[in-house]
Amino acid sequence: MRQKLVLTHCFKGLFGFSSVICIFFLNVSRQNEEQRSLELSGHVGFDSLPCQLVNKLVARGFCFNILCVGETGIGKSTLMSTLFGRTFENEEASHYEEEVRLRSQTYDLQENTVKLKLTIVHTAGFGDQINNEESYKPILDHIDAQFEKYLEEELKIKRSLFNYDDPRIHVCLYFISPNGHSLKALDLITMKKLESKVNLIPVIGKADIISKNDLKNLKRNIMNELLSYGVQIYQFPTEDEDVAEINSSINNCFPFAVVGSTDDVKIGNRMVKGRMYPWGAVQVENEDHCDLVKLREMLLRVNMEDLREQTHSRHYELFRRCKLEEMGFKDTDPDSQSFSLQETYEAKRKELIRELQHKEESMRQMFVNKVKETEAELKEKEKELQERFEQLKRLHHEEKKSLEEKRRELEEEMNAFNRRKVAADTLMGQALQGCSQQPLKKDKDKKNSCLLFYKWTLEGANSKPKLPIVPFK
Repeated sequence: MRQKLVLTHCFKGLFGFSSVICIFFLNVSRQNEEQRSLELSGHVGFDSLPCQLVNKLVARGFCFNILCVGETGIGKSTLMSTLFGRTFENEEASHYEEEVRLRSQTYDLQENTVKLKLTIVHTAGFGDQINNEESYKPILDHIDAQFEKYLEEELKIKRSLFNYDDPRIHVCLYFISPNGHSLKALDLITMKKLESKVNLIPVIGKADIISKNDLKNLKRNIMNELLSYGVQIYQFPTEDEDVAEINSSINNCFPFAVVGSTDDVKIGNRMVKGRMYPWGAVQVENEDHCDLVKLREMLLRVNMEDLREQTHSRHYELFRRCKLEEMGFKDTDPDSQSFSLQETYEAKRKELIRELQHKEESMRQMFVNKVKETEAELKEKEKELQERFEQLKRLHHEEKKSLEEKRRELEEEMNAFNRRKVAADTLMGQALQGCSQQPLKKDKDKKNSCLLFYKWTLEGANSKPKLPIVPFK
């Protein structure tokens, strides 16, 4: 009882984020009844240990990472700004993204004396592609990458986890479209994949566009489908009696129907956050209009530390166990002997070396076979080229021989032609000499006869002149 009073005194004046520290340290005051308890004769002072730890944690600050999954334009960024009471700058996403891209933004917030490093991760392009079969894979890869970062830091020889900013996703707000009567196939598949990776909380975005009756039916249909397909969503803890009642009542409100707005509207004589319509105004912090206050209460004021603890003890431990089992580590049974990390490391190292040698031998054999196949192909091509070369060589030789024969024939014809020409020139000279001594009256006939004779001489002895040769007189 004394420790609870001390805790109350330490936490006095802390609201919002600081309230999660109370939930975390209430278990310190609970002792196991079976242990032996001794009363002290006076005040010692170790009852101030929770205050010391609280002061240390408050001075260091806290990390909280939120993943927002939903279609473009469903109100993810607006809801984040409404939850934390400030406008977060965020690049407007397009409906024409080729693939799902995760965009992470980190903000340093402070409420009273408590500092919070808030990281919001948005899924740009989710549900905008024609083929959404693998839209969930980039989200799973991002979650596993953050687990991998934390595991690498945890396995370092020189590590500083106390000052390490936790990158792991602590909660996933899955935004469901209010258009329709139930969940889409993409929603069911994605939520089923995410249930073992992160604390999953479904919310209905832009819940002010449907009537209360339709919203009630939509909530019932969504929960029935989640139950029938075995999708495990995060349940607020009810083990702690201090928060069991409120968490039990809120567990029946899934999924949360939320409306986000950063605009101030005038309702009566006061300004509130809401949306103004021709038929009236929607107050985002009015529980009769939407579940934003319930979501903020459960997410930030009551169960933030439980979300962080569940991430570490459940989801991260599952990832860590699988990774260590892949590395060859395993837990020992109570009856078996303890194992040595050095022996496990050496055994895994030898196994990996054998596997590497086997792969190297397989690659070497594959390389040798590939070289042999390539050599055989090259030899075959070389043989084909040689045969082609011999064929072209024979054709060239035959064409060359044929051209030589034609050249000899042409030379013989030219020699014969030259001989005939010389003979014709000689006869022509003699004929002209004889013609110059005859009377002039027969010049015309003699000239024609000489020309025909010259033509006959050039054409050869076998050709016959068309006109009779007039003999010289």
